[in-house]
Amino acid sequence: MSEVRFVINGRDVVAEEGGTLLEAATLVGIAIPTLCHHEEVAPFGACRLCTVEIRKGNRSRLVASCVYPVEEGLEVETESPRVVKGRKLIIQLLLARAPGVQRLREYAAAYDADTDKFDPEPSFCVLCGLCVNYCREVKGNNAMGFVGRGIDRQVMFFPGIATRECPECGACMALCPTGVWPSNYGLARVPHLAWPTDPFH
Repeated sequence: MSEVRFVINGRDVVAEEGGTLLEAATLVGIAIPTLCHHEEVAPFGACRLCTVEIRKGNRSRLVASCVYPVEEGLEVETESPRVVKGRKLIIQLLLARAPGVQRLREYAAAYDADTDKFDPEPSFCVLCGLCVNYCREVKGNNAMGFVGRGIDRQVMFFPGIATRECPECGACMALCPTGVWPSNYGLARVPHLAWPTDPFH
């Protein structure tokens, strides 16, 4: 496989063609925050925390680094003013959905984000898709999926499959970046499953 040469934060980087910007940055020790990335799951680009600014020629734009492929001659900034402003807003929005989550609060502190910017509407699911994609791609169970669109979008377990597969699996519990969904909330709603109790009680 051929090599690709480009720049990240003013640093010359060489990466294998076909890789992503997030992978390349990680390999050279440049940290980019993310919630939805997992090495066993295909890049999904859901949380957008890993957004970076890329420039080629006179044009620049923001992209999700976990899904954007490395390109010859690309200039990448992982902490430009545009990136930081957008990342701060994303953190604030995610905290409204999952208040109190330690990982998000650490990101909020790092980016000086207002943790009370938006009124909390806690669903304890940030729609990162890790549980859904891991269940489908790695376990091959398809016991859960996304339903609805826009503000009504949510993750749901499919009782017919979940009652059969989930009690012997539970792998999705360790993946949830909020530490709540689906380990203590979603599975407790599936009929006939003896799983951890509701976090609200």
